[in-house]
Amino acid sequence: MKKIAVFVALFFVGVTACKRKELTQKEPSSGKINAISVIIDDQLWNGQVGDSIRNTFAAPVLGLPQEEPLFDINQYPVKLLEGFATTTRNILVVKKEKQTTFEQVENEYVSPQNVFHISGNTAYAILAMIRKHAPDIIQKMQQTEIVENQRIVDTSRISTAAIKRKFGVDIHLPTGYNLVMKSKKFLWYKKEITSGNNSLLVYQVPFHRVKTTNIIKSITKIRDSVGRLFVHGSYPNTCMITEKSYTPYLFKTKIRSKETFATKGTWELQNDHMTGPFINYCIVDYPNNRMLILEGFCYAPSTPKRDLMFELESIIKSIEFLKNPKRKRQK
Repeated sequence: MKKIAVFVALFFVGVTACKRKELTQKEPSSGKINAISVIIDDQLWNGQVGDSIRNTFAAPVLGLPQEEPLFDINQYPVKLLEGFATTTRNILVVKKEKQTTFEQVENEYVSPQNVFHISGNTAYAILAMIRKHAPDIIQKMQQTEIVENQRIVDTSRISTAAIKRKFGVDIHLPTGYNLVMKSKKFLWYKKEITSGNNSLLVYQVPFHRVKTTNIIKSITKIRDSVGRLFVHGSYPNTCMITEKSYTPYLFKTKIRSKETFATKGTWELQNDHMTGPFINYCIVDYPNNRMLILEGFCYAPSTPKRDLMFELESIIKSIEFLKNPKRKRQK
């Protein structure tokens, strides 16, 4: 009897553990980077609500030379909610119901996952909810995609010993990037792709080089001077500068709790016809009395550039400031 009692007890412990595992562990989410599933019936999708969703979540990405959508949208009718659409990382569920509500649920079906539920008793009520919550939805989705892209990068990374030595930071760089140029305060990593290349620059300047009274002008001047020194074309007297026809977009943000100025725009090769997008993060690093700058840019003519630049942004945001950096003294 004692043996039977012990067996029964162990059985229930095992069942409880299995149930707990089912509740706490979920299958991994799937899908391409920067894609969202919109669960909405055709009647709403083909009207003003659908137009609002497309105009908001497929709006052009800032800083690219050609228009490319913020997210790729895949629409499914509500009856498919329990099907394959639930495995994607970002889901927007829009329904016409009696109550006007908004709810955000993390990891509802898989992990990681964001599911946003919007409902309203009229199309106008739904439109109002979309306008109200769209900025937060987009921000959350982009954060999730950055983390997912960093997870992919971490599956195959290269050594960044040179970055650690020179700048006292670490950056997660995926396989394919190679160090093509280095100087006392400058490193250039490049990855060749079928249609061109992706590049990451790491450099630093003293505080006084960045004038807070005109951040855009200061950052443009700095990146143009770096381009003239290090980033040249195949022909004589060609170098990378900020495209003069358009002023870059400026955003204030934080990276690792440090004040950061982010600029997005397009570069051009002076005295040549090459051009492409860039993203520049100028990090205010008070402990080291410097402005640490990480810049990504790509050259990929006739090829979509959104995901190429997104990869560079996720790499930049992976930066880690080392506690006891063993780096060369910068004069």
